[in-house]
Amino acid sequence: MTTHAVADTSALTGRSLRHVLRSPDTIITTAVMPIAFMLLFVYVFGGAIDTGVVAYVDYLLPGILLITVASGVAYTSYRLFLDLKGGILERFRSMPIARSSVLWAHVLTSLVANLVSLVMVVGVALLMGFRSGAGIGAWLAVVGILALFTLALTWLAVFAGLSATTVDGASAFSYPLILLPFISSAFVPTASMPGPVRWFAEHQPVTAVVDTLLALFGEQPVGGDIWVALAWLVGVLVLGYVLASVTYRRKFA
Repeated sequence: MTTHAVADTSALTGRSLRHVLRSPDTIITTAVMPIAFMLLFVYVFGGAIDTGVVAYVDYLLPGILLITVASGVAYTSYRLFLDLKGGILERFRSMPIARSSVLWAHVLTSLVANLVSLVMVVGVALLMGFRSGAGIGAWLAVVGILALFTLALTWLAVFAGLSATTVDGASAFSYPLILLPFISSAFVPTASMPGPVRWFAEHQPVTAVVDTLLALFGEQPVGGDIWVALAWLVGVLVLGYVLASVTYRRKFA
């Protein structure tokens, strides 16, 4: 980005963040569902699920964090759709500002809002008994992976917001993303699943990300999972960015 684009993006991001601050219920709502899942699985189903020597809340947390992000990016799509239908984007494009700053403002707002939600979820997990001996380096790696995961899904959300024709359609794209962790290693070991389901669970991106986060939290070697996870996340990020950029240009051609 040029200095001009950075300044424009900063100004528009401030606008979006003020909207979030005026309705903090969006962040709270984003965190409520994952926290409810965590309470349900730990205190109702946890005793029936064998995760070896790892406490179930420790085993569960990585998947819950991904669900938090998947739930949160729906608001990005929703806010972008409202800006589009309200004519705000046309007004921005008529002003002498960098075109890319409009989309990047929504993306950065999503990143900040989702990180706040993730902190809330981790706080509740600590109250429920989550413990990790991970060092600073491992925690930084966790934050980096979650930030990359958030950026990847957010660009998909931007594409959905630009493509949607209704408010419901703008946020509905996130439903499969929320369900995907349930067919992964996030809640139960994949070894307990029947053949076809197990194959899908072991070869979809969420499992690689979950296993990497679990290893980092547990001070275990991440092995090749981290490279698989990064490959998936970078691929989804590039795909989402390209789709969003092309749709944005076509929308206002």
